[in-house]
Amino acid sequence: MNNQAADEGRSVALYWDFENLHASLCDEKEAGSYGRENRFKLQEPLVDVQAVVELAASFGPVAINRAYCNWQFFGRYREALLQNAVELVQLFPPGGAAKNGADIRLCLDAMEDAGRFPHIGTVVIVGGDSDFMPVSHKIKAAGRTLIGVGTRKSTNKHWAKSCDEFRYYESLVEPAPVEVVAPTPSTGEGASPLQAAEPVSAPHLPSDLLRRAIRLLAEKRGDAWVNKGEIWPMIKRLDATFSLADHNYTSFSAMVKSLDKLVEARPGPNDQQIRLR
Repeated sequence: MNNQAADEGRSVALYWDFENLHASLCDEKEAGSYGRENRFKLQEPLVDVQAVVELAASFGPVAINRAYCNWQFFGRYREALLQNAVELVQLFPPGGAAKNGADIRLCLDAMEDAGRFPHIGTVVIVGGDSDFMPVSHKIKAAGRTLIGVGTRKSTNKHWAKSCDEFRYYESLVEPAPVEVVAPTPSTGEGASPLQAAEPVSAPHLPSDLLRRAIRLLAEKRGDAWVNKGEIWPMIKRLDATFSLADHNYTSFSAMVKSLDKLVEARPGPNDQQIRLR
């Protein structure tokens, strides 16, 4: 990428056109399912929020994580959004058939933030509309690296090519982890969506975090071998609560050594290098 070397050590700003991504996934399941009749109903969760946040974290610490949507119909995403520290921007559509204007607001905020915060080196925009093309030129002209994310079927090809790098959402999503459903009282038809039963993610295992961190670094570098010194900071960006002591490890090296069935190591020019087996 054009600016990747200059962006090392700088922060990431992540902006979601959340309804755009959700609608694209709905229509991929069943063509035309996210139409006027279903748009203003309580939505079932389809977006893997964590997978996108992890992609953003692979480029550096996430300083801005902001999603734009008419949230009154997306209450069932509550737990995933909270766990990933997403800042929610509420947008009401001005009419029954009108767009909520998320793309316009997103573009304005992205440009304002780029001007205010020089520590932002990478901008990630989640959405597939061609409406994002003008802001891509502005972001790159400001010396920032632009990463786009969208679904394969719904992403405008010109928007995708205007980014420094574009990732298709489908390539980010892994099989869902084992979940435990918290027991909650049954709710009537008119109950608030925020009172509905929500999945509670299982705690992150060391092997899971190590695998995900190496995979993200390898994808970013274009090389299966990654420097050992880069892995621990990536793990902490994926899960700030993860503690070596909680898993009876005295050091990160001890953790890696205990997981030698998952990874292999070799000497590198300046640091030990590790890859997934």
